[in-house]
Amino acid sequence: MGARKRKSAEIRKAEKKQRTVAKLTRVPSSPRKMRLVADLIRGMQAEKALIVLNTMRQEGADKVYNLLKSAISNWQQKHEGVRMEDAQLYIESITIDGGRMLKRLHPAPFGRGYRIRKRSNHITIVLGDHLPKQNEVEEITDKQ
Repeated sequence: MGARKRKSAEIRKAEKKQRTVAKLTRVPSSPRKMRLVADLIRGMQAEKALIVLNTMRQEGADKVYNLLKSAISNWQQKHEGVRMEDAQLYIESITIDGGRMLKRLHPAPFGRGYRIRKRSNHITIVLGDHLPKQNEVEEITDKQ
């Protein structure tokens, strides 16, 4: 591997360490229903999103609520000593991807069989914060 590729790989690795991600896989509901919940909280402040999810009556809201709490705790482990309110956490991105599909046959009239497709999905939440990044802190200290 060349020097340029090694440097870019190290930069990508450092950026990945700074990101806070939580994933939930094989959720037994259709991606279309889960995207309705995700669209409501995309880009919202984390605290406000928790309140919205807690009051929603849709089936997927409780799963997304627990995943968001997990993402917040992941962020707190990476940033010890920093309060969540000071960081102004927000949902940078939330993606709902289709998971595996269980296929079944349901008996139908005249010897036919109707297909039943039991869908599942994968949820990924990425949290962002308004804290200065490591490079920005170094640049500010170098200028002074």
